Amino acid sequence: MDESGHWTDAPDYSPEEWRTGRGERLPAARPPKGDGATHGEGQGGAGGTHPGPTDDEDLPTAPATDGDGDSDSDSDSDSDSDKPTDPESDGNVRADTEDDADVTAAATTTDPGEATLPDPAPTASEPDAEHSLPQPGATGARPAEAADPNPATPPPPTEPAAAPARRIGWAADRELSGERLVRRTARERFRVGLRRAPAHVPDALHTPLLRSHRIAVLSLKGGVSKTTTTLALGAVLARERADRVVAVDANPDSGTLGRRVPRQSGATVRDLVTAIPDLRTYMDIRAFTSQAPSGLEVIANDSDPAVSQTFGDQDYRRVVELLSGHYPIVLTDSGTGMLHDTMRGILDLSDQLVVAATPSVDGASSASVTFDWLAAQGYEEKAREAVTVVSGVRSSSGRLIRVDEIVAHFRQRCRAVVSVPYDPYLARGGEVDPEWMRGRTRAAYYKLASLVAQEFDRG
Repeated sequence: MDESGHWTDAPDYSPEEWRTGRGERLPAARPPKGDGATHGEGQGGAGGTHPGPTDDEDLPTAPATDGDGDSDSDSDSDSDSDKPTDPESDGNVRADTEDDADVTAAATTTDPGEATLPDPAPTASEPDAEHSLPQPGATGARPAEAADPNPATPPPPTEPAAAPARRIGWAADRELSGERLVRRTARERFRVGLRRAPAHVPDALHTPLLRSHRIAVLSLKGGVSKTTTTLALGAVLARERADRVVAVDANPDSGTLGRRVPRQSGATVRDLVTAIPDLRTYMDIRAFTSQAPSGLEVIANDSDPAVSQTFGDQDYRRVVELLSGHYPIVLTDSGTGMLHDTMRGILDLSDQLVVAATPSVDGASSASVTFDWLAAQGYEEKAREAVTVVSGVRSSSGRLIRVDEIVAHFRQRCRAVVSVPYDPYLARGGEVDPEWMRGRTRAAYYKLASLVAQEFDRG
């Protein structure tokens, strides 16, 4: 490096030599640029910052341009640029080259002091997704020519989603039914023993039917074994007769009839009302009922807490009209009270009434008021032909209450009275099957069924 003639023998790599060798016209007024022969001073000086080449080969470069796209400019940024320009360039932003690698090499030798040129705007033939949409913070509307060539079709206006349809029997698996709560004994689980029945079945129990017979079990007061009476009477009739027997829970609120049998269908009486136009055969209706071991079919009431409309008079009339065409015997478990809307249809369509009472002061007096109400509402004849059932719901009722006085009172007001003793099997409030009742309890319900059957031949 210190030998004499080392720098003087080296080829001249100055920009002046490059431009002169290529036949370019030098600028008229060019500020002095250091020694001009030593490139080591030019690399760190203020006048020029272009680094020297690393070998003796000519570096292919693109012509230097300014912001207006001219290759020759009087600006300081252009005069300070040491990049050789292509004389064949006519001022275009970027010269066409045969080798893309040369363009890349020229781009890497750009003077750090010069301003970076903006990227060329996307053309219609090569849409740029980055420039197709206005950037955040941009002001003003986008020019029409810069619009997206394939604008997306706006989605159609969405309608509010309809409420999901309630699944039939949605609450059947949540109910606290007797099948879920009652503990069965080993004898009940395995059905040990023979089927038990009274020694003598009254002949009246087999009275032939001339048409569908409708029986309503009602009471002014709740908790008087009205539902138990409905299930026990229906079980005896279904077991001893070769007839289809169905029981309907007509409670305007939420009855418990469907919870006292094994649920085979989650459908309710409200579902049946909705489906009436599509029901034609017995098997169509069978999908809405649950069948007890005795053969009695039950149509449960709705326990949906979101239901705000009661099971009304017109609904009941439509249901009974449908069932009467497929079931010879239709029982109705009416709701508590006598003034609800459904009671009018129950009394109008019933062929026979069963009034439920208990051997207690309030249970007996409520049943007596029920007869008074029937007579006042024009149903005096049906009240005289009714049967009263006095059910022992407590084990101590027979010892503390004079049951014989209650029975004597109702014999004067109706056709017959049946006294059902207390039975722990029925006190559980679960399934009702005459096979598991005590002998006296079972005989009482067989007597009730025979009294009801006596009216079958009257048409």
